[in-house]
Amino acid sequence: MAGPVIIELPRIKELVKGIDTVRAIEEGFVAYSQGKVIVPPVGEMHFEDPPGEVHIKYGAIVPDDYYVIKLASGFAENPSKHGIPRLQGMMLMFNQKTGQAVAILLDQGYLTNVRTAAAGAVVAKYLAPKKVHRIGVLGVGMQGHMQVEFLKGVVDCNDVIAWAPSSNGTDKYRADLEAQGFKVETTQDVNKVAATCNLIITSTPSRKPLLDVDQIRPGTHITAMGSDTPPKIELAPGIVAKADIVVADSIPQSKLRGEISQAVRAGVFNDETVVELGNVIMNPELRRQSDAQITIADLTGVAVQDIQISKAVYHAAT
Repeated sequence: MAGPVIIELPRIKELVKGIDTVRAIEEGFVAYSQGKVIVPPVGEMHFEDPPGEVHIKYGAIVPDDYYVIKLASGFAENPSKHGIPRLQGMMLMFNQKTGQAVAILLDQGYLTNVRTAAAGAVVAKYLAPKKVHRIGVLGVGMQGHMQVEFLKGVVDCNDVIAWAPSSNGTDKYRADLEAQGFKVETTQDVNKVAATCNLIITSTPSRKPLLDVDQIRPGTHITAMGSDTPPKIELAPGIVAKADIVVADSIPQSKLRGEISQAVRAGVFNDETVVELGNVIMNPELRRQSDAQITIADLTGVAVQDIQISKAVYHAAT
């Protein structure tokens, strides 16, 4: 038997252009909430010198043809010290019946970004207000960029304000999104985001809250996706407690990481009220019911997303 197909980053980027990634990720969340997915606990390694982290996520939809193991890392000093992207990694596909390697996707973390941005679009589809006045983004990195890009066709709004703690990267962020037809303002004042936006995306590695409860207006939806390890937090716990609807991509994972776990540890929130994203997709009664509600989606990243995006790229390639 021939060895695994090896697909490198330039080819992956071309293939993704022809894939309905939002639909693929949406179908994955449904399968997950239906109990059809094996997802073991996330594996992690953390390094101090240089600072970096490695995530290992893996799983399988049963029954299906494949299982997937994803390795993704983030080393903050890569761009300045080595001239390479902060994110690195690959996705490995195996035959679910035999264990034989099927494909190696050398995506350098790109597919993790794609599937995360697609999840943000899925969330907005079901939880964002009917009329989004302005999109607010905390963080001007790759996710801050892609989350907005993937909202095209889902949210009818092209007005964006992006917060960053400094001006580093803001000019490029503005230029990139303006080239795609967005009107973009950047700021170092987070109050401007909270005061003018009813859809807010948080996409930072912060370890202290960036938004406080008093800043969140009725009718706001927040997609929080930066807090993907236990120490990280972007929202004051009181925001989670204040929300009318709190959604997790994975309820088991939300007990260990993300904004929900932080609010529970702070003693201000009962996670028994959390609903899972796959169930929101399947059941209209679990979605936003009025434009006055505050909704939060806590995205910690689930292996089923990696399974779905890997399969889509492999099928497009072969």
